[in-house]
Amino acid sequence: LEERGAGGGQADIILRGGTAEQTLVLVNGFRVNDAQTGHHNLDLPLPLGGMSAVEVLHGAGSTLHGTDALSGVVEFLTAAPSHDGMQLRAGGGSYGETEQALEGSLVRRNWSGRLTAERNFSTGFMTDRDYRNEDAAAESWLGTRLGVSDLLVAGSDRSFGANQFYGNYSSWERTKSWFTGLRQELGPQTVAAFGYRIHTDEFVLLRSMPAVYTNNHKDSSWQASLRRTESFARRGAVVLYGLESDGDAIESTNYAGGVTTNALGNHARNRGAGYADLDLRPSKSRWSLSLGAREEIFSGGRAVFSPHLAGSFRLADGLKLRASGGYGFRLPTYTDLYYKDPSTLGNANLKPESVWSGEAGADWIASKSLTLSATGFYSRQHEVIDYVRATTSDKWQAENLSMLRLAGFEATLRWQPVRGQIVTAGWSGLSGAHDALGGLLSEYVYNFPVENVHAGWRAALGRGFTVNNGVNVVKRYQATPYAVWNSTWMREQGRVQPYLRLNNLANTGYEEISGVRMQGRSIVGGVTVQLGR
Repeated sequence: LEERGAGGGQADIILRGGTAEQTLVLVNGFRVNDAQTGHHNLDLPLPLGGMSAVEVLHGAGSTLHGTDALSGVVEFLTAAPSHDGMQLRAGGGSYGETEQALEGSLVRRNWSGRLTAERNFSTGFMTDRDYRNEDAAAESWLGTRLGVSDLLVAGSDRSFGANQFYGNYSSWERTKSWFTGLRQELGPQTVAAFGYRIHTDEFVLLRSMPAVYTNNHKDSSWQASLRRTESFARRGAVVLYGLESDGDAIESTNYAGGVTTNALGNHARNRGAGYADLDLRPSKSRWSLSLGAREEIFSGGRAVFSPHLAGSFRLADGLKLRASGGYGFRLPTYTDLYYKDPSTLGNANLKPESVWSGEAGADWIASKSLTLSATGFYSRQHEVIDYVRATTSDKWQAENLSMLRLAGFEATLRWQPVRGQIVTAGWSGLSGAHDALGGLLSEYVYNFPVENVHAGWRAALGRGFTVNNGVNVVKRYQATPYAVWNSTWMREQGRVQPYLRLNNLANTGYEEISGVRMQGRSIVGGVTVQLGR
């Protein structure tokens, strides 16, 4: 994560050196990437308490998921509850932070539902870095002879001081998001889905003088899909195929010096796609193979073909080799195309990004308590969109970089030395072709970590108490390395469960986005009360 502040107000997901726009974010298979700007992709309408799992796909994933899946896909998943229950949480801590959460679930014969709500507030660790985040969601599952119907309705409201977020300005921003998604099983093999999302963004360049420069953006998007899975057990084959269609639109105004004008303007675009994927996993065989392709057609007639190929071979019961390769692409956001303010200028002539990427690696289960994984990867990107300038006094200008090559290696370890304890460690290294800029300064593309080390230790202390410790050491391109240590203490059993979060214990001064200071040491404590099962 590349965060601009504490509390989850705004953050970008970066996978293998990609930019925020190059990671596709899904909720239960629905796209939530923002058409205005990738910096809003994590404006998830769903509270974390309503999620059951997070899945990460590294590398190009446009074959199954379409545009934006250049460096990877991150999917947030929910699941139907298994019993009635109620959970209440409240806490507070450093910098005036307070937090509350509610989660309730009901289960009946053919129906179940869950309601979740969260909010957190802070006065901020420095001037104009306060925040307020509120999220709520209701989801229900109904089983019939046709199949399961899953309806999700969710929304979020986030306001935060944006001091230095987008240049040397004491800014303020508020984003709101509303999402509705319906998934309907049509028998055991087919699923139809429809989703609708609205996102608004109010941006004030100078918080104390909003009349100087204020933007108001509203973008909406819809998506529909029909997916089917065919299984051929005797041949060890699974075929996935489907049709998708989606569209987005934006309305945008700017108020500056008493005059109201178009900011990003009013625009819309639509897409349609078909895909197919064949997975071969013969029984009693040591190998597997997956190959797929997607054809996507955009407004105006432009078409993109995205193939994918992956395979694995098990050398021994505990050792597997694997490799994959594919194609990914991304359309410019409306901000990339049309935005302009005193420090940034879009470019209506931008071309779509594309990437060919591949990886190869091995997974080794050394014993019941020790697993190791190692992967080497490479990507060759074309028409990469970045904001560049010749000197620090110039505006940032959106441009296509002709080519960018990234190569890296990552390794992870998971070890359980004794029962109740888990040790994890990971290291990744990344290098890129730094001649793509031609001497210009880069705002986003070259902010990736050239080295990233993570170590974690989780231990059960008895009576339901656990402790989690995590240390991250990051060296970004042309930046000083920094280390951040976080620790969480909690009780996970009983009706009353106290917790304590200790963030940045070493009080490290660091920046994940150049010029945006991150919060120092903070402590938040509270209690969770379980009602029902």
